[in-house]
Amino acid sequence: MNYDSKIEAHAGGHESFDATGNPLVDDAHDRASRRWIWIVAVVVLALVVAVWFFVHGGTDESAAGKDAAQVPVVSVVVPGRSIVAGEISATGSLAARRSMPVGSVGEGGEVREIRVEAGDWVQQGQVLAVIDRSVQTQAAASQSAQVAVAAADARIAQSNLDRGLKLVDRGFISKADIDRLTATRDAAVARVDVARATLGQLRAQNARLNIVAPAAGLVLERNVEMGQVVSGGSGVLFRLAKGGEMELLANLSEDDLAALSVGVEAKVTPVGSGRTFIGQVWQLSPIIDTTTRQGTARIALKFDPALRPGGFASAVIESGAVVAPMLPESAIQSDAKGAFVYVVDTAGKVHRRPVKTGLVTGNGIIVTSGLAGNEKIVLRAGGFLNDGDKVKTRLVAAAN
Repeated sequence: MNYDSKIEAHAGGHESFDATGNPLVDDAHDRASRRWIWIVAVVVLALVVAVWFFVHGGTDESAAGKDAAQVPVVSVVVPGRSIVAGEISATGSLAARRSMPVGSVGEGGEVREIRVEAGDWVQQGQVLAVIDRSVQTQAAASQSAQVAVAAADARIAQSNLDRGLKLVDRGFISKADIDRLTATRDAAVARVDVARATLGQLRAQNARLNIVAPAAGLVLERNVEMGQVVSGGSGVLFRLAKGGEMELLANLSEDDLAALSVGVEAKVTPVGSGRTFIGQVWQLSPIIDTTTRQGTARIALKFDPALRPGGFASAVIESGAVVAPMLPESAIQSDAKGAFVYVVDTAGKVHRRPVKTGLVTGNGIIVTSGLAGNEKIVLRAGGFLNDGDKVKTRLVAAAN
């Protein structure tokens, strides 16, 4: 009965069983399962390989990109050689070109009147101060009377001589008497001359009592007051600038002084005036100060109220044309060793090169030595570079 039921179950469910009653596994189904396992394994292996290549290949590319990004891009300029009008900048103080100290040249006396003040313009011979001359006037008057007395004595002596000459021929007087009369007349005439000379001296002394201007010019100082007693030892009472001419005493280094010559033009700007005056170098110092290592260039200037002696001023002096490379200030670095620039070679590396700078203009700084003008010079960011660094360049037009 059990056997029959197993046969019926097999007929109804279409399932195969072995002799013990266990179900049999289908071979085709087993092969299909194994095939799917291999397919999944291959796919997983392909994914692993792809991820490995992606990871390692991407790292190399990113490293290369990172290295490329670390190379800085700098602006460079090829300066060439420029023709620049040479200029030398200097500073100094203003002074009178010809300062004239004026004092008392006569006997002196009490100051009764002062007719000028500092800043006034005076003419040659103009009275600056009047000195009391009451005593001197009386002395001159007395001497004038002495001249009259001496002249009267001379006339009497001449008359006596004339009468004696008429009587000598008649024998009334001797020749010795004539000689005595002649000597008396000559002495009287000489006394007249002495009296007149003394009178002239007194009048000249009186004329010199007043303080007068020796030449036309500008009064710079007044050092005398009313009632003051002055004499030849009283010092400077007035100080004049002859013709009102001024000058700038410009302090220059030895090199700058050697580059100048008398007659070159200079532009002078006094501090606080905001104006520029044109002058000329009229004298160069023949000596150099041993302490400051500087000399003086004297720049003549015409009279102008804005030019005040003792004031401070700056000057720009022409010194001839210069042909040399010119760089912006940002391209020139400096340290304890001096000024230098960074030059980019054909391989894109920067190299430090020492230079010597000269004239500073509105367009840049002249490089007097160290460059030929055809080099690529780092324009900016030189302070962040080191000798031998690799850079990328961007050319910038040179300044004119």
